[in-house]
Amino acid sequence: MKKFLEFMEKYFMPYAAKIGGQRHLIAIRDGFVAIMPLILAGSFAVLLNNTLVTWVPFFEFLRGINGNVWWGTFAIMTLLVVFSTGYSLAKGYDVDGLAAGLVSIGAFIAVTPQIHGDASWGYIHFGFLSATGLFTGLLVAILATEIFVKLTKRNIVIKMPDTVPPAVGRAFAAVIPGIAAVYVSATVAHLISTIGNTSLYDLIYNTIQVPLQGLGQGPISAMIAAMLINLFWFFGLHGANLLDPIMNTVYLPALLENADLIEQGLVATNNITRVFFDAYVHLGGSGATLALIAAIFIGTKKRKEYKEVAKLGLPNGIFQINEVMIFGLPIVLNPILFIPFFITPGILTLIAYIATATGLVPPTFVAIPWITPVGIGGFLATGGSIMGALLALFNFCVAVLIYLPFIKLADKYTEDKAEKSTI
Repeated sequence: MKKFLEFMEKYFMPYAAKIGGQRHLIAIRDGFVAIMPLILAGSFAVLLNNTLVTWVPFFEFLRGINGNVWWGTFAIMTLLVVFSTGYSLAKGYDVDGLAAGLVSIGAFIAVTPQIHGDASWGYIHFGFLSATGLFTGLLVAILATEIFVKLTKRNIVIKMPDTVPPAVGRAFAAVIPGIAAVYVSATVAHLISTIGNTSLYDLIYNTIQVPLQGLGQGPISAMIAAMLINLFWFFGLHGANLLDPIMNTVYLPALLENADLIEQGLVATNNITRVFFDAYVHLGGSGATLALIAAIFIGTKKRKEYKEVAKLGLPNGIFQINEVMIFGLPIVLNPILFIPFFITPGILTLIAYIATATGLVPPTFVAIPWITPVGIGGFLATGGSIMGALLALFNFCVAVLIYLPFIKLADKYTEDKAEKSTI
């Protein structure tokens, strides 16, 4: 274990730290975080239509209202992410975020196909603005913002006198960078359309988004992603934040696709979604540390400090917050807890995948707040399925059983150490 820690600290930590500070990944992460209220609003609308409205005829009048909410959230999700990512990236450069976000939207619309089926030019299908256009939107937002920032930083702007109101001055300063960003995006899209006889959207969707989402639906890749989060945490890095851009980009479209299918009265097709991990894997936080707290209460006799930290961590752990356990126990660089902390997410992911793929539990299609307690999250994420709640509780019990032998080992280590000190 000592050699492993030395190896990871020497070769893994420097790269992990660089990833954690990578400007574009931070912008994507913050972009998704910014639109979370709208994602939750859309999920709530889908949940109501498929539970309360369906079960109780009296509430049928809510179906149209919920449909409007869906149009204002899920149906334009990519448009929202484009703005928030452009805004966040520009703010990271200390450049006008509002202007960059608006320019990013203009650039994205400029590259979006304007003809669909028999419709003439000027028609934009909502599918381009929903989750299916996510990869295109992110790439265009980053490209447009980078152009905007670089020109702004080099003072290739229109400068107004100091007597002009600040808002007017900022608007004129964004004119040249904004025009350049939109024109470059539109030119790239036009060249691809003319030379390649396809759209930028189709090119990115077919060559990047579809393969990545297909790979993400495999149990092995999902297990690796879940375990990698904990590997970062073990070394004191915020694994959830580090991998959030990747997890959202790969698994959030799967969640929204499931929601769209359910809204149309069809069957959800994606077994693994973004909320899948919150409902069945991160039970009490990364590493299912609420189960670790339970294992401590059950198996600890000698490690009084473990019990004290567990008591402090329990209220937060119920709501999926586990920094008290990560840094207070600590789990960070704890050789005894490394194995269960690392393998538990992989095992829970596999169990949940098998249960979903075999039809024992319906797929997740409702976005839930990540602080939703164990069991309740599984119930809500599956649209009110008792089986979803039972799967989460079953996984919780499995996690307790995984942690328990290692807690007893830590207890025994303390006992042996105490005996040696009395000799």
